[in-house]
Amino acid sequence: MTKAIGHFINGAIIPGKSGQFGPIFNPALGEQTGQVALAHAADVDLAVKAAQAAFTNWSQTTPIHRARILFRFKVLIEDHMDELAALVTAEHGKTLPDAMGSIQRGLEVVEFATGIPSHLRGSYTPQVGQGIDSYSLRQPLGVCAGITPFNFPAMVPLWMYPMAIACGNTFILKPSEKDPSVCMRLAELFQQAGLPDGVLNIVNGGKEAVDAILQHHDVEAVSFVGSTPTAQYIYQQATKHHKRVQALGGAKNHALVMPDADLQQTADAIIGAAYGSCGERCMAISAVVTVGNDTADQLIETMQPHIENLKIGPGTQQDIEMGPLVTQQHLKNVLNHVEKGLEEGAKLVVDGRNNHGQSQGFFMGGCLFDQVTTDMHIYQQEIFGPVLCILRAKDFQQALQWVNENPYGNGTALFTRDGDSAREYVQQVQVGMVGINIPIPVPVAYHSFGGWKNSLFGDLHMHGHESVMFYTKLKTVTARWPSGIREGKQFTIPTLT
Repeated sequence: MTKAIGHFINGAIIPGKSGQFGPIFNPALGEQTGQVALAHAADVDLAVKAAQAAFTNWSQTTPIHRARILFRFKVLIEDHMDELAALVTAEHGKTLPDAMGSIQRGLEVVEFATGIPSHLRGSYTPQVGQGIDSYSLRQPLGVCAGITPFNFPAMVPLWMYPMAIACGNTFILKPSEKDPSVCMRLAELFQQAGLPDGVLNIVNGGKEAVDAILQHHDVEAVSFVGSTPTAQYIYQQATKHHKRVQALGGAKNHALVMPDADLQQTADAIIGAAYGSCGERCMAISAVVTVGNDTADQLIETMQPHIENLKIGPGTQQDIEMGPLVTQQHLKNVLNHVEKGLEEGAKLVVDGRNNHGQSQGFFMGGCLFDQVTTDMHIYQQEIFGPVLCILRAKDFQQALQWVNENPYGNGTALFTRDGDSAREYVQQVQVGMVGINIPIPVPVAYHSFGGWKNSLFGDLHMHGHESVMFYTKLKTVTARWPSGIREGKQFTIPTLT
């Protein structure tokens, strides 16, 4: 008996009107475990109408009231962490510790959102003219929407709607149809925390639901995380329909390894960053650029036995390091990339093209390519799987040039003991997020997340202060009061609600 997942609209789960459904798989078993309703335009319109109706009251609530609901939501997420992580593992395939870590990173944005009374403070300048004051304030946009990927079914939605809702907006979430259960459960917990009906709505579905969101005249802003071609499409369609957009695309994240790096620590860091979550991370390291041939040889010698002996299996098993890929089709796509690398002449040092003893599920092992060049398919494409490429640069400048010439600019890391090289790399690299001896430089919640070049379409990054700017609009007031009203005496302490 498989479970059936509908939509979450106006505080209730409904089956939807399309009559169409998509399969949900457990990737570790390779079996269908449920089905999810696929929304069409009428379902999206119903969600937008519910969000519109809720916006008037929600936008007028005090920031401290919103913060208190968000704080209760934070506590409920902590109380249900094991349950939420199990939902992620069952439908995405992450190991349970990795699933819990991803939810924790989403929870940190909820924590940041609880400080919304401070984040929404405007500016004030007295006496800009004789008896005239000027001040600014930020106000909510209205109905906002988020379209999120399969690889972080809890974390990425939590990067979006808590900040949007904290700013006084209402929200439509369109999660990935591959693993929607955790989003539905989080919506229930948010409602349990006291969120009014209609403030958060979820429509499940595919392209038809996405297009309905992008084209709906009452949706004011759209946030997206996914592949670069889809990000370009989202950006073009949303801006065409006069919406504010932040569309985060794909990546080809480089780790640049200098000859003076601690190779054991570097190898450990790169292995975790390349093969954790089966490489299904927009911040995964997928290309290592070594400076000097000796550096490459020593790094491969250090990494190879660990990659060959990765502990692969269902994410629910203890001590597993890498689970399955999300679907059978995605597994085939990754294997096709490996075949293409071999055809182009790259050296496959570690061949992970087998299921590593797993009799079922969408498993493969880690692959390691050496002698990769910048014109090869496996370097130019975002593979989004457990495939790592080694490129050999003659010096620091050539390595930096390769990174900067790549069309993606999401994340990068430099491994070195030399502060001068590190400072030069930070200043010169054309990438939005940089790690120095840190392989996955995802900013903490009170800084902002986002790349450059073909990794981001739009001006503002996600979470942190830039999310406050994205989900609000600025109003500036110039005021003069020739006379005022004086209130009488008050003897009780003023309170806020």
